Amino acid sequence: MKFKDEIVVITGAASGIGLATARAFAEVGARVVLTDVNVAAGEKAASELKSVGDTRFMALDVTDRASAEVLAARIESELGRLDVLVNAAGWDIIEPFMNNPPEYWAKIVALNFMGPVQVTRALLPLLFASGSGRIVNVSSDAGRVGSYGEAVYAGAKGGIIAFTKSLAREVVRKNVRANCVCPGPTDTPLFASQSEKMREALVNAIPMKRVAQPSEIADAILFFASDRSRFVTGQVLSVSGGLTMVD
Repeated sequence: MKFKDEIVVITGAASGIGLATARAFAEVGARVVLTDVNVAAGEKAASELKSVGDTRFMALDVTDRASAEVLAARIESELGRLDVLVNAAGWDIIEPFMNNPPEYWAKIVALNFMGPVQVTRALLPLLFASGSGRIVNVSSDAGRVGSYGEAVYAGAKGGIIAFTKSLAREVVRKNVRANCVCPGPTDTPLFASQSEKMREALVNAIPMKRVAQPSEIADAILFFASDRSRFVTGQVLSVSGGLTMVD
């Protein structure tokens, strides 16, 4: 895949899927901007990846519209353009809906739905100007088929799927493509925080009998960002080891 010197911005890039995606883009020659609300972790990640490729860190709170606008201004000033946006930031707590406090709902929606919406809005002018911008939103299989203990999270991620499809219809007129990757259970810090019983149950439910590695999600993201998917937009790809097999 050809990404040499393309500018790629990734949210939630200090760990998990976002970090794996940053590494994957750096390995193929992209100039990667890692963003995260965790400044210390983000700076460390970007520094460690410099041995792989051209990486830098910029602070971003996806729940803060002003923070997204500051990011857009920095990218335009320091890099001059933007080719690819990957919205990978996300967060969840698995517990029954009736145990969720209202403040949890607000945080889940702010981070998992409004975060990508705000970042995309702030960066779209740069993507339009590139002439071939690409957006890859990281949703979840929970948003496709539902998930026990993740009612509000699944709702937010389902919203991202609908947002991606609707946005794709609009931005294609400016030569920007938008697609969505839906990971199943993945070996991230969030997965590691679950109980052993929960982790075992998830693995047993997957036909391939293991969870995904973050790098495997990154591979799907790179496909949607590459020229190999140049005639693909508004699509959703599940990466779940066969856990979900529905359209």
